[in-house]
Amino acid sequence: MPTALITPEALYEQAGPHVDRLVGAGFEVKYPEDSTFTRGRPPAETIAGLEGIDAILAGGEQLTAEVLEGCPGLRVIARCGVGFDKVDIPAATRLGRVVTITPTANHAAVAEQALALLFGVSKRVAIHDKLVRSGGWSTEPMRPIRGQTMGIFGLGRIGRSMAVRCASLGMTVIATEKYPDEAFCSEQGIELVDFDTLLSRSDAISIHCPLNDETRGLFNADVFSKMKPDSVLINTARGGMIVESDLLNALQNGPLAAAGLDVFEQEPATADNPLFALDNIVVSPHLAGADTTSIQDMANEAADCIASLYEGSWPGPAVVNPDVQASWSW
Repeated sequence: MPTALITPEALYEQAGPHVDRLVGAGFEVKYPEDSTFTRGRPPAETIAGLEGIDAILAGGEQLTAEVLEGCPGLRVIARCGVGFDKVDIPAATRLGRVVTITPTANHAAVAEQALALLFGVSKRVAIHDKLVRSGGWSTEPMRPIRGQTMGIFGLGRIGRSMAVRCASLGMTVIATEKYPDEAFCSEQGIELVDFDTLLSRSDAISIHCPLNDETRGLFNADVFSKMKPDSVLINTARGGMIVESDLLNALQNGPLAAAGLDVFEQEPATADNPLFALDNIVVSPHLAGADTTSIQDMANEAADCIASLYEGSWPGPAVVNPDVQASWSW
């Protein structure tokens, strides 16, 4: 009987349709000994935790080439979410492992959190909450949402979800996207612009693209210098796209007015992060894609990828490394 390991903390030892799907397909379902395994372990510990496992319904494990080479029985890595930067895709492909994501499960949740961060910094929710609780009061005007220009960097599923929501709030939406859905942009009235134009025209920029060699450290001092004065940056994608030391300077000395961050260069973030001393940021712990509905939807989609592959069906749209298909079999 093949074994499937379920690692995300929100799914730890939780019954649900995802478990039923795996069991119904003939899998024995297991969980790590420690519910925090998904946060990452040294390679040797990760390899030990994956011993005897055929498929992993994965969270945030670092599945490096060393780990993958040390787990010869692992056939499928089904990630909950759309990011796969913690999996060495070339190594997985070379070793004949299928890597899947859940492309239709969490885009709305991420867009909602991006908006929550935008509202948080624009309406100073956290600052005002603390102020009023302490007996203080303020008459300083807040930033509007309506009438502002939202620049979306990356117009995939999440970016499109964000665009629709921003438009409904009365914002003008512009976007930078390498492979745009022209029909969607036309239907929604979204203007496609180059990156420099996005920076110079946007009152707020929301990042919605993968972390890769092109985007790593992209938002640095040079980029911040080109952003519209008094603008806002929202990041619910990956922390590695922002150089945090440069962001700190841009928030302290301009041109940025505020930032909303769900992701960080180092995760879990630590209390000594100098950004946390600023009043003009709002933060959350990399949970944008994880509300109760999206967690179950991601679990169901990931489990179905594993089960489908075992049953002989290829979950095409969810597969990150389709080059393995020609030679792959369970």
